[in-house]
Amino acid sequence: MSRRTVLITGTSQGLGRGIAFELAERGHTVLLHGRDRTRLEAVASEVRDTVSGATVRTYLADLADLDQVHDMAARIRAAEPRLDALVNNAVAGGGAEPLRREVSRQGHELRFAVNHLAPYALTRDLLPLLTASAPARVVNVASIGQEAVDFDDVMLERGYEGLRAYCRSKLAMIMATFELAAELKGTSVTVNTLHPAHLMDTAGVRAYGLTPVTGIEEGVRPTVRLVLDPDLEDTTGRYFDQFTDTRAHEQAYDAKARKRLMELTHRLLDLRPPHAQQPPPRDRGSRHSMPGSASGGR
Repeated sequence: MSRRTVLITGTSQGLGRGIAFELAERGHTVLLHGRDRTRLEAVASEVRDTVSGATVRTYLADLADLDQVHDMAARIRAAEPRLDALVNNAVAGGGAEPLRREVSRQGHELRFAVNHLAPYALTRDLLPLLTASAPARVVNVASIGQEAVDFDDVMLERGYEGLRAYCRSKLAMIMATFELAAELKGTSVTVNTLHPAHLMDTAGVRAYGLTPVTGIEEGVRPTVRLVLDPDLEDTTGRYFDQFTDTRAHEQAYDAKARKRLMELTHRLLDLRPPHAQQPPPRDRGSRHSMPGSASGGR
């Protein structure tokens, strides 16, 4: 397989760190994102020291600030000659104080901002580079923990709870995945999403007070598969539970709900609507994710 350049968000620890090591060990160039310079550079040094000949570059940004998201994307476009894959992995989990509502730099509910708005904005900003590098892939790391987005209270200003906000934001990410995949059909840029593993041993899982049941490596393998597997070159607009192409929450297949979400998303990001709307992805699978489930792997 030819050497690829892959940007992974949230690589300072957990799943993102594991993905970075796996891709570097396979000989690919890894672009590491983090919000803490010291931790980010420490991981980059560790990859270089551990993997002989590894090519690693770092990009700093706090995804809770959309200005920093756009700035990072501009730096990547200016510095990188190509981008073969983007893994949107960075996450705001349920939080150590789940009843304390937090907001982003722009005033949006924090989980919705970091888990949905930021990866969508980053992906759109990097589309010129991804398209020029095609075939290219976008992999959105979601969760089996999904809850319907309430369009009367998208920012959860009433009855706030961190895990609920997380589950809603992850369903928003899945819905946006389906919409973007339809929009990009025929461009050789694919967009897929997955639940990587059940309650991995991550800081976010522990911070919320949950007990991890699987190791990071359980989530690395299915995520890297979506980045590299040649059999998935033409697969797009799908939701995977680890290795299984399955069905997400019912709202993800509601065309009206997806349209409302994307109109809101474009308005919050000050983006123009896509020039062309493609048909929604084909429904497949039979297994439903449980709304509000606490079983997300992250």
